[in-house]
Amino acid sequence: MSIAGGYYKAVEAAAAFGMDVVQVFTKNNTQWRAKAIGEQDVALFAGALRNGKIRHPISHASYLINLASPNPVLREKSIAAMVVELERAEMLGIPHVVVHPGAHTTVSQEEGISLVAGSIDEIHRRVARCKALITLELTAGQGTCLGCSLAQLAQIVSQVKWSERVGICVDTCHAFAAGTDLRDRKAFLAFWREFDDRLGPDSLKAIHLNDSKRELGSRVDRHEHIGHGKIGLEAFRHILKDKRLKRVPMYLETPKGDHNGEAWDAVNLRTLRELARS
Repeated sequence: MSIAGGYYKAVEAAAAFGMDVVQVFTKNNTQWRAKAIGEQDVALFAGALRNGKIRHPISHASYLINLASPNPVLREKSIAAMVVELERAEMLGIPHVVVHPGAHTTVSQEEGISLVAGSIDEIHRRVARCKALITLELTAGQGTCLGCSLAQLAQIVSQVKWSERVGICVDTCHAFAAGTDLRDRKAFLAFWREFDDRLGPDSLKAIHLNDSKRELGSRVDRHEHIGHGKIGLEAFRHILKDKRLKRVPMYLETPKGDHNGEAWDAVNLRTLRELARS
């Protein structure tokens, strides 16, 4: 949800749709600089969470951050920016900050993975007492972007000194674009078995529910409304009916706008809740 007009506005917007989770950017996601968060911002946000009964707020880090960059200047800038993201989340009482691991660009995948782990270690050193967790997102694998497989995410986490301070976010569009056919029941179950084996069930902190504009294995990250893309409804039924995932907060990152005079957020939410009841 947009934070235009104040962080609390995002919470109120989520509550108006009957949601019990909300994801926000705590700053402009396409800029490095960040406007300071004031005490009133914090109080209004906390009050809106209580009043709206929003139990699971999370934030998403800036898309400029690249923890895998072999360029020392950009990597340091990314580390510093992630420290700010965690500090802002901490101020607002947000427990998880979702971030893409980054792109290894001119170095090997293995070197890129080591750079991400090293970046996370440095971030942890700078915010040693911060309770907000870095939450690595499964990616679509576009270009040289890391984190498009559970194996890659597990490699990163295994190299982090304080690995217990790293969570995981699974995005359905990204998983599908990276080659996991969530529509197929066997493939769906195999994916979650692998998740438990490589990362452990307790590491799963969030799921992004998005359909995909592009086909299976496309490696292209393009979100679509639930049931209107290449994934279709059955995959989401699998997720919503899985007892292991019932307590995992799930977030929509579908495009904004209206559909037949109704907000797409309301349409997507209703579709998901109908699937959960069916």
